[in-house]
Amino acid sequence: MSQAPTEAGMRASAHVAPNDYYHSMLFDCFEVIRSASPDHQEELLQMIRQRTPLHRIRGYLDRILPSTHHREAPSSNKKIKHEMDTEDDAAQHRPQIMDIHYLCGNAPFKVPAKPWTKVTDDDDLVSHLVSLYMTWDYPFFAFFDREIFLEHMSKGILNSDFCSPFLVNALLANACDYSQYSETYAIPGDVRTKGAAFLAEAESYMSAYSFERGSGTRLASLQATLLLYERYSVLGNENFGYAMLNRAIEMAEELGIVNRPKRTLNSSQMSEDMLVSVKRTAWGLFQIDTIVHTNFLKPTRVHAVSVDRIQTGDPRDEWTPYPISSYAKPSWMALYFDEACNLAYIARDISKSLSTAQQEGIDTQKAKQDMYDRLRQWEMNLPISFRLCERPAPHILLLMMRYHALVINLCCDNFGYYSSFSGSGRTSPIELDADEGYTSTELAVASGRKIAAIAQYLRTEYGISYMHQFAMYAINVALYILLEQPTFDILDPDFFHLASAFSVIANRSPVGRNIYHFFKLSMRSRYRGKTPPVELPPEIRELLIEGVGSPLDQWHQATASEEDSRYMKHLDDNPQAIPPPGLKEMIGEYEKLSVGTEERARGGKEDDFGSFLGHKNE
Repeated sequence: MSQAPTEAGMRASAHVAPNDYYHSMLFDCFEVIRSASPDHQEELLQMIRQRTPLHRIRGYLDRILPSTHHREAPSSNKKIKHEMDTEDDAAQHRPQIMDIHYLCGNAPFKVPAKPWTKVTDDDDLVSHLVSLYMTWDYPFFAFFDREIFLEHMSKGILNSDFCSPFLVNALLANACDYSQYSETYAIPGDVRTKGAAFLAEAESYMSAYSFERGSGTRLASLQATLLLYERYSVLGNENFGYAMLNRAIEMAEELGIVNRPKRTLNSSQMSEDMLVSVKRTAWGLFQIDTIVHTNFLKPTRVHAVSVDRIQTGDPRDEWTPYPISSYAKPSWMALYFDEACNLAYIARDISKSLSTAQQEGIDTQKAKQDMYDRLRQWEMNLPISFRLCERPAPHILLLMMRYHALVINLCCDNFGYYSSFSGSGRTSPIELDADEGYTSTELAVASGRKIAAIAQYLRTEYGISYMHQFAMYAINVALYILLEQPTFDILDPDFFHLASAFSVIANRSPVGRNIYHFFKLSMRSRYRGKTPPVELPPEIRELLIEGVGSPLDQWHQATASEEDSRYMKHLDDNPQAIPPPGLKEMIGEYEKLSVGTEERARGGKEDDFGSFLGHKNE
């Protein structure tokens, strides 16, 4: 049998000439058909029929064909690096020229550009962006009904209660965040520029919709406001993230669907479509509010949802990882949404009970134990189909990241946790799950490692760059909980996987790039004066060594603050004087960058929305 090209050689040629990558893959596919066992031949054919992502086919070929790369057992560090290198191979080796109409030919959702946006007349582009949003972002919160929205958008019903130019442009602005055009496709026009244009058009409608009050508030305007919260939270626009979230909550209160006495809705009051949409929006808002506030260790604002939860949907729903593959898998969307609401209840109670206990000086031991028991019970009651070994869709795995991030937040930071290398010498005085003999710190570390496993699976299967921005928060808390242990090892495989995934997902947004820089400060402070191991992947080495650049470094050169410079100079002069930024500092920085300061967003006599509009119109 002829030898397959070595992986190292293949990668080197791929970066010089993308066609060489495909030539090598085609050669190896023929080699399997000619020489491999019937079982291997059949499995390869099945992968091709199912449109399996190229990086997975490449990995399969590497496993079954002999090569000089596999003759020697790689060291553990090389093995980890090899696993990380497989991420986003499909994105790295896509053809550099692809026609937009060819790309959008398989878009699962076909919708018109007109009459919804002035930014473009291209139906294919709009269909592609809507399909990207519905695939990767929508399932995580699902605060509007997808089918009803698409139906009204397709029909061009401008006076619809379920679709509006405000809503569509806000959605398209978010969708551009998921487009990989600028890195992988030579398509006319800069899609990121179009993303800014979609956002500007959405903002142009805000003054008109700001007059909607009380029962005159349109559901589509509330949904568009939530989309603007999502957009601003990744752009880092002052306090606009909190301003939009708070405004959305106020609109929901005016509609009487949250923080109001219980309401029983029925078909005699409104259409079936409106019943479904109102319930989904109310419960979706509840989830967003609990995620934002528990992420930043604050009490939630949505205390109760005033309408019944939506009924179980069609279990036959499927999810397809567009545009990576057309291979569909069960979405379990109805089950997912229900379990996400159940987890939101626990998150709400964690934020309320622990903040109240702290304010009143009450021992939080029992409160923490009760909340931890509820979290464990929630996890144990999950359907078997949600387990990692069942290869569920990404939104289900992000739900598990939410769970583990909650465990970390419950165990650490403001709730009795002290950085193990902060100089205080104190560790968590509180034990959870005492019957099993685990401290709260040990439980937090275990959850950090679970987040690493989920991130690695998502990265290998789909590419982490497509994941919802919540993944960046979960990866961050997992990184810091590992970094802050006395036994921290820079060669820890879980830390490798998390840091490498973080370097990819952080590059998608200004907030991500700033948080990545903050993490570099933490790492360089931690390793000041130490010599890092030689066999470190570039993603880890650039975190430790000055002058090892990356696209993230290049971006930050123009935006590095004087405070950063003073911090590093002070560290050079007296490395023991100040502790490295830790988990608590990261959470504070993340909040400030992404959603702003809630007290400022809610403070003053002027309405948040009016204040925002005045700023935008200057």
